[in-house]
Amino acid sequence: MTRFGSCLLFVVLPLIALGIVGCASGRQLQSVTLSPVSADAQNFPNGQVSFTATGSFSKAPSPVQLTSKDVMWCAGSSGGMCVGNINPGVTVDQSGLAECLPGFTGTVTILAGTGSSSMMNPDGGSQLKTFGGAQLACP
Repeated sequence: MTRFGSCLLFVVLPLIALGIVGCASGRQLQSVTLSPVSADAQNFPNGQVSFTATGSFSKAPSPVQLTSKDVMWCAGSSGGMCVGNINPGVTVDQSGLAECLPGFTGTVTILAGTGSSSMMNPDGGSQLKTFGGAQLACP
């Protein structure tokens, strides 16, 4: 490669990279979908269900799988309200792994979302702005 070609690559490649980063700015998360949509804990090894979250964005690339850096996980209501310090009968960690607590029987909504508003009352939980939900049945 000629010296001119090397210099051209040195100038053009960073500009392309800046253009790609510039296109990614302004992306907004529009919706979150959880998988599985519903699960019965007794059908999973050790009663642990691994949920995944997929996000749809206003700009490409979309949809993409979300991580704990993108969303927070909690148990709550279908309206996106996390339960806070109230015992919901399940635990869900920040990777989406949910497990029924011993002795609890019932169905709980598992949530993954963003934009939680500050909690006025820690026992009341926080409201997610953009979120998805799934159902976990506990035997």
